[in-house]
This record gives sequence, C-alpha cells and structure tokens, in this order.
Amino acid sequence: MKHSLTLLLSGALLLTSVPAATAQQAAASPYHTRFAVDAPITLGLGAMSGLGLYLVQQKNGLSDAELARLSKNDVPKFDRFAAGNYSKSAQTAGDFLCYGSLVVAPGLLALNEDVRGHYGQVLGLYLQTMLATDAIFTTTVGSVTRYRPFLYGTEGGGSRNSKISTNSFFAGHTAHTATATFFAAKVFHDFNPGSRAEPFVWGAAALMPAAVAYTRIEAGKHFLSDNIVGYVVGATAGIVVPQLHKTAGRNGYSFAPIQGLNANGYSYGGLLVTKQL
Repeated sequence: MKHSLTLLLSGALLLTSVPAATAQQAAASPYHTRFAVDAPITLGLGAMSGLGLYLVQQKNGLSDAELARLSKNDVPKFDRFAAGNYSKSAQTAGDFLCYGSLVVAPGLLALNEDVRGHYGQVLGLYLQTMLATDAIFTTTVGSVTRYRPFLYGTEGGGSRNSKISTNSFFAGHTAHTATATFFAAKVFHDFNPGSRAEPFVWGAAALMPAAVAYTRIEAGKHFLSDNIVGYVVGATAGIVVPQLHKTAGRNGYSFAPIQGLNANGYSYGGLLVTKQL
C-alpha cells in the first residue's frame, strides 16, 4: 500500500472534520464532530501510521540461502493452497480495484443529497477512518514477519529478496478496500435509514473487498488468513468510527470513554455505552 499518499492527503483534508455550512433545508447530520477533538485524533493516527511505515522500512528481506530453505509444508494447511502462487495480472487487477475504491466509495456518497449537505464532515470522518485502518496495518506489518506466498515458488525475480516480501500479515489492500466500502455503506445507512437501496449498498460493500482478497491470493501476495484478518479489520473500522460519532438523538446510543477507581481502590477504564429510552 502507498501509505505516503494517505499521509500527504491528511494535511490537506484535516480541516474537513468541521461540518460544512449547509442550507437551512438540509437534513440534520447523524454525526457530531468537533475540530478540537477530531483534529488531534486524526493527526495522532497519521503519526502512528508514519511510525508503522518506519518500522516496515527497518525490516530485512531474505537471502538466497534462506529462500532455498523455505518449504510449503511449513505453511499451515488452511493457507497452503496459496503457497507458490504468482500472477502480475492479478496484482494489477487488485491494485486497480483497491485504489479505485478509495476514491469511488466516498465519491458516490456525494450523489446523495443529504450526505452532500454535510460532505465536508463526511470527508473528515473518512480520513480519520482510513488512518485508523492504516495505523493498525502499518504497525502490524512493521512488527510481524510472515513470508508472502510467492516466496514458496520460483517466480518473482528480485522482489523475492525485498524487505516487503516479509509483509504478508495482514492484507493491506483488502483492509483498506473494506474500510472504504463499509464506511460508504454505513454513512449511506445513517443518512438514509430504511432505504430500499440498502441491501444493494451493503452487498456491494461486502463484495468489493472480497474480490480484492481473491486477487491478492492469486497474485501470491497474501494467504487466505491474511485476507480474512484484513477484511475484518477494515470492515470494523469502516463501521465503528462513524458509529462512535453518531448523535444520540438519531439512533439512541452514545459512546464515551470512562475511567476511575472502584470501591477497592483499583483503577479502571473502558467505553461507556448508553441507550436513550
């Protein structure tokens, strides 16, 4: 994944976390954002992504001798079918689907009149959501060494010795695609509850990252388990981040961090969830 692109965009789009001015007739936004709160969070996530990218750059690739010792039998049976896969065309298709979804998913939201009235706020939330996924992804990849499936075959040329050949866990393309599509579906749902289009919107949101996951397996970039984790991380971020910003008045729920001391003097912390009755 081209993390630097996300980080460069963060500075330009950060101000969009403030709700855009809308006409009086525009529907109320289901989200509540505050620049004083969301700007530091977004910047912090960007910094964490940068740290993860730094960790990735410190990793080492495998020597020819180490590559020669790799065996498909060392791969868990669940993932072994992908060991040795390699396809440049599948990689190109996955890149096209992934990078395209990062632009198309939020772009399609602008077609909805209610969303368009608060599009600045939505873009700010989208940036924060993508950076949340990116922070988890880069720090994980920078800390975990897992060999890509194509290393268990003979193809790949000089990339077999590259440091990125150890970045199999977890699937960043799948995670970022799932974040984009599930975020778009979640925002559409929150602005248009009960819409007849919802089954199609959620269906498309689920299918796109699955298609990307398939291309990544065929390309020999990730195992099935890498893609499952990436899918779950991305979909969770795409849904949870907007949900944490929802106003209690629209869905009856509110979320807030809590901390304190219990009766025995021990400190505690967590997330308080309240339901409006």
